[in-house]
Amino acid sequence: MATRVPRKGELEEHWLLVDAEGKTLGRLASFVATRLRGKHRPTYTPHLDAGDHVIVVNAARLRLTGQKGAKKVYYSHSGQPGGLKEVGFTSMMERHPDRVVRLAVGGMLPKNTLGRRLLRKLKVYPGPDHPHQAQAPVAVQPAARG
Repeated sequence: MATRVPRKGELEEHWLLVDAEGKTLGRLASFVATRLRGKHRPTYTPHLDAGDHVIVVNAARLRLTGQKGAKKVYYSHSGQPGGLKEVGFTSMMERHPDRVVRLAVGGMLPKNTLGRRLLRKLKVYPGPDHPHQAQAPVAVQPAARG
């Protein structure tokens, strides 16, 4: 009895639409990362891209709990001495709300070629409009927690 590993052509890809309005960033990112990776399916295979395409809309309306909105900082470094840059959560949400979701989801994916390929299947938009109506995305919502 051998474990059957699905081939790339046998895996189905669906398009999912997630509304981020009023959702908590971490819980939303965890839900999206699971769907991108394909861990919600019985055919999940760790070394294959078995997940779905995910469209996140209303990224500018997500929230953080507690004091994280005031304390959360995003860091980047140019590689030069003294090249550390810091951007606070509130200013990042004003300029690039899509980047906040992309960074949160990317941190939950593998740090290799597969993770980068999976992150390309994530589409994030700050408002309610998106250009993917032709793919007929299915609206899904993460489980609500009080």
